[in-house]
Amino acid sequence: MTQQLELKKEENNKLIKYKNIKLTNKINESQEKTSKKAFSLLELLVVILILGILAATVVPNLVGAGDKAKVDLMCPNMKTISRIIDNFKMDNGMYPETEEGFNALIKNPDSDKYTQYSSAGYMKKIPKDSWGKEMTYIKVGNGFDIISYGADKKEGGSEEYADIKFSSCE
Repeated sequence: MTQQLELKKEENNKLIKYKNIKLTNKINESQEKTSKKAFSLLELLVVILILGILAATVVPNLVGAGDKAKVDLMCPNMKTISRIIDNFKMDNGMYPETEEGFNALIKNPDSDKYTQYSSAGYMKKIPKDSWGKEMTYIKVGNGFDIISYGADKKEGGSEEYADIKFSSCE
């Protein structure tokens, strides 16, 4: 009987060891699932350095891109407006006077002078440039010019602040 008890005891010890091992494995698995892996300080510094280098090379190229795009957009916009002015001339035989400006394209300024004026007008509102300022119309001899005063919104200027003229676009 003692031998049976010894065997039973040994069996129980093996079972306890087995259960302990299983329990330990389960605890380790749950800890692995919940533990967070973190970056070292060195890894973070390397990433910040790379981002800094990228920013230093890319940002200067992007800073002036918005103003350049606005300048580049002006000539196509002026070309569209020039077609409207040409339609006015085809109907009325002449371009509007400088004093009449773009207002002549919105509402007939002189029904005696412009007898073939379109009943719907030619434009709904005075066109604005890329910076939100109204453009200027000037009759020049038998032609016309459209002017945007550019980013500084003042006559004159140079480089990105230079006036943009339709006559220079063509």
